[in-house]
Amino acid sequence: MSEPEGNGRDERLRTVVELVETAAHPVTVEWLAEQLSVAPATIRRDTRVLEQQGAVARSWGRVGRPGGFVERPIAERASQHPVEKRRIADAAAKFVRDGSSVGLTGGTTTLAVARAIAGRRRLTVVTNSLSIGMQLAPRSNIRLILSGGEARNASFELSGPLSVSAIEAFNLDLAILGVDGLDLRGGLTTYDHAEAMTNATLVQRAARAIAVADSSKLGRTGFARICDVTAIDTLITDEAANEGHVAELTAAGVNVIRV
Repeated sequence: MSEPEGNGRDERLRTVVELVETAAHPVTVEWLAEQLSVAPATIRRDTRVLEQQGAVARSWGRVGRPGGFVERPIAERASQHPVEKRRIADAAAKFVRDGSSVGLTGGTTTLAVARAIAGRRRLTVVTNSLSIGMQLAPRSNIRLILSGGEARNASFELSGPLSVSAIEAFNLDLAILGVDGLDLRGGLTTYDHAEAMTNATLVQRAARAIAVADSSKLGRTGFARICDVTAIDTLITDEAANEGHVAELTAAGVNVIRV
């Protein structure tokens, strides 16, 4: 397809911005191209210009509002979708048995999981989350192991080589992961590379892995990849999950539970 110039291009740029601003989540280049009946290469050039102007943000083939791919402080994220997170946490807790060993990544949804499993007996929890550590440390029924590593003030998570080497020493029955994005192509993702490496190690050391994510995370792709979607057995999300995303994940062999 040829690229319209002049006023035609200006109008297309305005339309791209409108589509991005009205979308609930970052959208793909291919979707924008389909909406505007132009080639994906045209959209890539347009969004590059718009990004330079500060009108949109781009990441891994997706286009979002400025700041749409920026990590929010954990205190701010804790106030988002609280009802859905509690339901997801309660569903995840059903997979945790007395006497088992569980790895928990950081995040507001996994913190809710920690609260939901706090009454389990003879439970061993390995985590890189300071928030989860503070939640479970007073519990005499839980053996708590913190990974060590460098603390990030945006997430209250420990990460880096020290964290990875500590987790590699354990064999876990179950890993429960919180994510910033979950997409068939992009996999399970987060914003920080060192954090992603730590979370990936938890998955590798576990016999089974479950992702917990509210529906706003589906179809999104963060900067740092944790693992493929095929590395997890189950995704627990809420009832508002997009049917298309659910169908893709189910076809890839992921058991999707909506609560």
